[in-house]
Amino acid sequence: MVLKRFTKRDRLLKRRDFLKLSSVGTKVQNKHFVLIYSDNEKRDNRMGITVTKRVGKSVVRNRIKRYCREFFRLNRCIIPGKKDINIIAKKNVLALDSKQMSQTLENIFKKIN
Repeated sequence: MVLKRFTKRDRLLKRRDFLKLSSVGTKVQNKHFVLIYSDNEKRDNRMGITVTKRVGKSVVRNRIKRYCREFFRLNRCIIPGKKDINIIAKKNVLALDSKQMSQTLENIFKKIN
């Protein structure tokens, strides 16, 4: 059985990584999310999540981040190659329930291919 974990090694943590990704990366978006990605030199895919205060209070922002992390953890196999990814939530993501959010994230991740 393969362990599907989301460890620190799988995260974008440093500000310089986010800035590099925003300047070099390719942007894909839909109605609810913006996804910026580029190839990396690391051995695995890494993901960072950006949810601003305009989206909602901390409880709401943390819920959105949890859904995004869980989706990435379970579906990182659909991402080809080794990529750094930043998911930016738009304000209208609040209208989604967990199933709709999962479908929306799946659609935007398929655009990477």
